Amino acid sequence: MNLEQPCIRISVRNLVEFILRHGDIDNRTGGADKEAMQQGGRIHRKIQRQQGAEYRAEVPLKYQIACDGFILSVEGRADGIIELPKRVVIDEIKGVFKDLKRLKEPQLLHLAQAKCYAYIYAEQKNLEEIGVQMTYCNLDTEEIRRFQEVYTRAELKKWFEELVSEYEKWARYQMEWRAKRNASIKTVEFPFEYRDGQKKLVASVYRTILRKKKLFIQAPTGVGKTMAAVFPAVKAVGEELGEKIFYLTAKTITRTVASQAFEILRKQDLKMKVITLTAKEKICFCEETICNPDACPYAKGHFDRVNAAVYELLTSTDEMSREVLEEQARKWNVCPFEMALDVSQWVDAVICDYNYVFDPNAHLKRFFGDGVKGEYLFLIDEAHNLVERGRTMYSTSICKEDFLKIKKLVKYGEPKLVSALENCNKQLLELKRECDGCQILNSVSHVYIKLLSLMTKLEEFIEDCKDEVIRKGVLEFYFGIRNFIYIHDRLDENYLIYSELSEEGKFYLHLFCVNPAGCLQEYMGKGNSTILFSATFLPINYYKKLLSVAKDDYAIYAESPFEQSKRLLLLGNDVSTKYTRRGPEMYRKYAEYIMRVIKGRTGNYLAFFPSYRFLEEVWEAFMELPQEQIEVAVQSQYMTEQEREEFLKKFEQERAHSLIGFCVMGGIFSEGIDLTEDKLIGAMIIGTGLPQVCLERELLKYYFDRKNLNGFDYAYLYPGMNKVLQSAGRVIRTDQDRGVIALLDERFMDRRCQEVFPREWNDFQICNSENIEEKIAGFWKEEQMDKRLAESEKYYL
Repeated sequence: MNLEQPCIRISVRNLVEFILRHGDIDNRTGGADKEAMQQGGRIHRKIQRQQGAEYRAEVPLKYQIACDGFILSVEGRADGIIELPKRVVIDEIKGVFKDLKRLKEPQLLHLAQAKCYAYIYAEQKNLEEIGVQMTYCNLDTEEIRRFQEVYTRAELKKWFEELVSEYEKWARYQMEWRAKRNASIKTVEFPFEYRDGQKKLVASVYRTILRKKKLFIQAPTGVGKTMAAVFPAVKAVGEELGEKIFYLTAKTITRTVASQAFEILRKQDLKMKVITLTAKEKICFCEETICNPDACPYAKGHFDRVNAAVYELLTSTDEMSREVLEEQARKWNVCPFEMALDVSQWVDAVICDYNYVFDPNAHLKRFFGDGVKGEYLFLIDEAHNLVERGRTMYSTSICKEDFLKIKKLVKYGEPKLVSALENCNKQLLELKRECDGCQILNSVSHVYIKLLSLMTKLEEFIEDCKDEVIRKGVLEFYFGIRNFIYIHDRLDENYLIYSELSEEGKFYLHLFCVNPAGCLQEYMGKGNSTILFSATFLPINYYKKLLSVAKDDYAIYAESPFEQSKRLLLLGNDVSTKYTRRGPEMYRKYAEYIMRVIKGRTGNYLAFFPSYRFLEEVWEAFMELPQEQIEVAVQSQYMTEQEREEFLKKFEQERAHSLIGFCVMGGIFSEGIDLTEDKLIGAMIIGTGLPQVCLERELLKYYFDRKNLNGFDYAYLYPGMNKVLQSAGRVIRTDQDRGVIALLDERFMDRRCQEVFPREWNDFQICNSENIEEKIAGFWKEEQMDKRLAESEKYYL
């Protein structure tokens, strides 16, 4: 075998799941991929420890096949190899909730994995025959059922070679495309003239990838951080420092910006296939997203056709737009969402939401499932959002009233399920009696044990139920319980367990992930390197603590490329959003402040408020002021996508008078929107953005105080100031922009608030309602003088 040839690697699990899958998409089966849950791993280890001296656990196996022009390496890890006197047996362990009496034979894909390991081991040890044992263990009762079979090496060889031969064309495509792609990357250059600080960013990203580390980038708007991250990552892929780029975002608009960055590089004849994953609800061809063959024609027989559809697409075009994907899915009559996920396996870059990598319920299992790892490069845009998103993804809760609801739904003819639901309800009722509004708990393992028992009964019911309405309700409940069990197995010092009696009288049990860093690291660790960047990564140590467990992460602060003289930053010290100060007089004072800022120059402005209630009060006061010709747009709480677009379009229109938009901080208009040059010349930030006091925030404060950190800062100040910085960042987007930023709350005078200011905010001026007009008039007068000077220089030169 020529080891100089390129090597294409694939895991045993991915090989069998890709080649041998068939039939329909059917989300009515609740037991998908449960063996990958953490308690499955626990059962594996327990069974392995119980075996005798002849049992070897977790044995790595590899088999390389010489193909024409490359080597195909099939790799994996056998759960167990039993070396008996008469025969060697390969043991494959699967944890399930299913009643094992209902299991008549091993599942096809499970058995196929075991047969792959059996063939590889038989070849390596020159065995004429070998045993295969499928060990199924119920995760609740820990009852075990085994299926055994003996195969000759000859029959395994024939079966394995047929399996590999079907995969060979895919491996060949991968090898040939990789060579073409890498050759094209060598000629690609940075597409623009470097802005101030941008070259340093590019070099830092490349060095981080080279060293397989993590990098935090605080980079103000206008630095060009998207291209500064994408370009060195593309170069690193060309040098085989990574095999695939995942560009992760929280919002649709940033996905568009990332896609445009790759398109710009492709103008230099870069050969790179890039896909943007669209949410299932948006790309589904049906009116309702019901994924089963009875409701959806694209689900019926999907897996029989999808591989051919994907292969044709990959070998006929480099264009992976939504339109192209939809056209191909219609042609082959397959689900466009599921096909897009399959295409993502073969492209060079995937642009997607955080969920596809980090959410245990939604991540791409082909890349991030249990035991799966790859040479991925993660580029995480607007990464400040990942703190709260991470908390949401790794937290869960159950509601006592839901158990009673399901009990009523299934009460006839299901005594075992009803009994299991009653047992869980009793446990929750005891906790409810002890709860006075909220109670922090040390453990809920007694509830967890009852839930494990319930899961088996739920799975039996779902499998047998013929009433689709009842089945749908039970299935949704099932997934919630499954998630609670999964999160419970992750509990560590980064969690708080608490019970809550809501105002409506419902009782909840919460597993609250306070610090998501460890959970996030589990998925970041499946790749080579992670670059996290944001325009508002301050204070950096706060984000490093909540997004990473490593002590040797890199961090870089990119200086703003804009002239500070083009921006006036004012701190209003005679107004306050404190609850004790709120009232008609303060609302009117804020309204007058807004009017005074607008009077400085005709143009478009945004005012950002801490809540919809505060917004409405100030808006009403503003409308009562003596009106000049000012157009007003107001963000409402439940805007449709079309209403949002219409709101933003107002800022694109030319008009002879001013426009003021009333918005909320942390909302859709405070982040990710680009209103350049004269489209926005001022922003007023009303208040420090502190989250409202609530149970969850108080628990965060309690947790971090106990860690000898300032709980108030972690729970309230830093998240609030991030909203302020995001809102202020709407004003200066390019080097042509000029504008006013007014921070209107006396609390901005506090040293702790100012410690979170970016470095370039060191020129702030303090103002009040009496002198703000004068300061703004001076700023705009200076801007006019600068323009005249520039024009005269142009004339004389």
